[in-house]
Amino acid sequence: MVYFQPSERAQKLSVNFFDRLDNKLAESEQTGLPFINLSKGNPDLPTPEHIVASLKAAVDQPKNHAYPPFLGKENVRLAITEFYKKEYGVLLDPINEIAIFHGSHIGITGIPQVLLNPGDYMLITDPCYPIYYSSATLSQAKTFALPLEESNRFLPDYRCIPGDVLKKARLLMLNYPNNPTGALATKDFFRKTIDFAREHRLPVINDFAYASLGFDQNKPLSILQTKHAKSVAVEVYTLSKTYNMAGWRFGFAVGNASIIKAFNKFHTHAYSTVFGAVQDAAACALQSSQKCAINLLRIYQRRRDVLIDGLRRIGWKVASPPGTFFAWLRVPAGYDSQSFSELLFQKAHIVVAPGIGFGEKGDSFIRISLVNSEEVLAEAVKRIEALHLFK
Repeated sequence: MVYFQPSERAQKLSVNFFDRLDNKLAESEQTGLPFINLSKGNPDLPTPEHIVASLKAAVDQPKNHAYPPFLGKENVRLAITEFYKKEYGVLLDPINEIAIFHGSHIGITGIPQVLLNPGDYMLITDPCYPIYYSSATLSQAKTFALPLEESNRFLPDYRCIPGDVLKKARLLMLNYPNNPTGALATKDFFRKTIDFAREHRLPVINDFAYASLGFDQNKPLSILQTKHAKSVAVEVYTLSKTYNMAGWRFGFAVGNASIIKAFNKFHTHAYSTVFGAVQDAAACALQSSQKCAINLLRIYQRRRDVLIDGLRRIGWKVASPPGTFFAWLRVPAGYDSQSFSELLFQKAHIVVAPGIGFGEKGDSFIRISLVNSEEVLAEAVKRIEALHLFK
């Protein structure tokens, strides 16, 4: 076999963080207790029945057996428009302010490629979803990570950006509700963000993957609810978490018309269209009763409470996440994220995500996923208690 050297861009891409966790689990000795995997964010509950039924009906429609329009079917674009008006009071132009694609991953890796040139800076946060680094690499851009501190509710302070970086900054990537910290954005933070972006003519992306998951009756804010937001910002939405449609691969971006236009042009060259029947099912999800999304939120909140209350009961002083389906837990004294994750792996047969995988600022934390039943989470607490780490 002839070995062909990958491009420089491909060589710079790191091995997927979650693949490493999967490989570690697969290679481990399956002895003693079965492993509990709390490391990943793959929803464990089925897609609501009415959405599944809508797909089945749409598959039978001959019109869906042909290529759909590159910019998406009219019915789903109108459904997105109606959804944003109803949920957030945001008015969208269904032609010029919406882009449709195969899952939000396409948006958060593709939009940077149409905005950034080699040597530009993409502003991200530390910690952050690791794919943001990949987005910059694919765009041949540099990154500057704004630290997220617990004392500031895991919201970045734009005053920390060095002047030379700010001069070359061409994109700000945010993610609220935030993975991995679970933090929610405030009205004041989004206002400051839009003011900052307008001052520096800086486009903003808010990765709104966990849009429906705000606990204790704190509904997450869309950045587009902020005054003048569409002058600089786009928001990337996915149905994966809101409706347990992770495998369906349907996402969209909304907001600034110039960014949407540039991305749609790129999309026609780099990617393909979403199956028409999936688009019809997405329209059904967005336009029908949102009781299924509300019920799912309640399930995650109960799971959060089982986990956090249980950990506090055994003496681990942990913060309760206000959003997403993750818990961001500070590790006990004497450990960093990797050593504590390894202890849980070896001694309790629990797989968690070490915080260092999300950035240097994450090295005092681990991330635990709530996409497991209350019984599984209670068992995890029981196993941690058996380690006698807390008084």
